[in-house]
Amino acid sequence: MTSPFAALHRPGQPFLLPNAWDVVSAALLVDAGFPAVGTTSLGVAAGAGLPDAAGATQAQTLALARRLARLPALITVDIEAGFSDDPGQVAQLVAELHDYGVVGINIEDGRGDALAAVEVQTRLIAAVRSAVPGIFINARTDAYWLRLDRPLTETLTRVAAYRDASADGVFVPGVRAPAEIEAVVQAADLPVNVLADRPLPVLADLGVARVSCGSLLYRHAVRAAVTTARALAAGQAPPTAGPSYADVARLLST
Repeated sequence: MTSPFAALHRPGQPFLLPNAWDVVSAALLVDAGFPAVGTTSLGVAAGAGLPDAAGATQAQTLALARRLARLPALITVDIEAGFSDDPGQVAQLVAELHDYGVVGINIEDGRGDALAAVEVQTRLIAAVRSAVPGIFINARTDAYWLRLDRPLTETLTRVAAYRDASADGVFVPGVRAPAEIEAVVQAADLPVNVLADRPLPVLADLGVARVSCGSLLYRHAVRAAVTTARALAAGQAPPTAGPSYADVARLLST
């Protein structure tokens, strides 16, 4: 039986997955009508003053996931590379997230400036699938992200391997050329997820099923805060855009 979250993944009819970095950002996105919300590891790490993609934010990720799972939305969590190379420990982490009510995870194969060996990553995916059959595993490959010499070839190899290891979808951040996106979609035989770096109708025509904001919303929010502070310091009137104090208080009280 297809889960409600899996049902959102329709190739050629992609849904936008906004990524939150704290409770308020997630609650505002849910209040805006988004049925599913993900987390951004960069935003979570930055908020804690820790490096992203370094396995340093397991405690923060779990704490945030526990609170987000109470929201009336489908929550998927970015767990970087799983915070461990031990498949059993990664599976245990995902089982804990699932117990909170989290419906999906994003797990990446990037390890610093290199990719994990394919067999290492497939063992992690298979262990998670065995331990938590009901969670949606979005397997991210970073061949484009790391600017490898032949990213498409590497991506296609990994997409096939992750599919065979029982991933539910594949995420290829950094792929931009339409022909290469189509090649991934055709080879994957799974829902394909890309970043929101072009309009959804364009990505729909290429067969994409899911479009993630990644850290985009967080970076825009930080930029807006700095821009507002500079404007106030320059003597400009305070802006009126954005949620009110009462709106934020209301969301946190529910």
